[in-house]
Amino acid sequence: MSYEIIPIKTNILTHHDDIVDAIVKYGGDSIGPHDVVCVAESVVAITQGTALRCDQIRPGFWAFAISRLFPAKGSISSPYSMQMLMNYSGTLRVMAGVVLGTLAKCVGVAGVFYRTAGYQARLIDDVTGTMPPFDKHIVPGPEDPVGVSERIKAATGAFGACVADVNDLKRSHILGTSTGVDGALVAQILIDNPFGNDSQKTPICIIKNYVKE
Repeated sequence: MSYEIIPIKTNILTHHDDIVDAIVKYGGDSIGPHDVVCVAESVVAITQGTALRCDQIRPGFWAFAISRLFPAKGSISSPYSMQMLMNYSGTLRVMAGVVLGTLAKCVGVAGVFYRTAGYQARLIDDVTGTMPPFDKHIVPGPEDPVGVSERIKAATGAFGACVADVNDLKRSHILGTSTGVDGALVAQILIDNPFGNDSQKTPICIIKNYVKE
């Protein structure tokens, strides 16, 4: 089954904006009662005021040491993003993730570090990971994505809403949905990444007629 997806263009959203107000302002006329409103997780985090410049983060010894264990293209290969992860999850939990992850890889099991090190381990975006001017910031995953989704649903009158982590490498993950939305289905619908977090300025998209009339 195919779905029509409508990207919604906005101004650059910052910590001065409320993501729900922004969705109503820029997308309200396009949102119907059978639709699902989707918003990119990094933009939700930015509006929550949790993005930090590198000069606002002071990496410690363990952040420098552990970040070197990760591939250079990974977000937590930077000591700054690693320190942010440690600030959220705790240094001991991250260290436990490294030990358990290494042991698990020895027996062919992947992903143990990310499951052990906490919610933010897969979500933190390093510099250049999001739209300017926040491409110079470390951006964590958003807080309370389920609550944000419920607020969007209530404010827009849509069937539902979700906060999504999607990229151009066919990686699509739903962090939270409002009641009644199938996260696995929405992840598949968004697999080709309809968001445009760079010059497109389309961090919001609408799945039209998610519920068929």
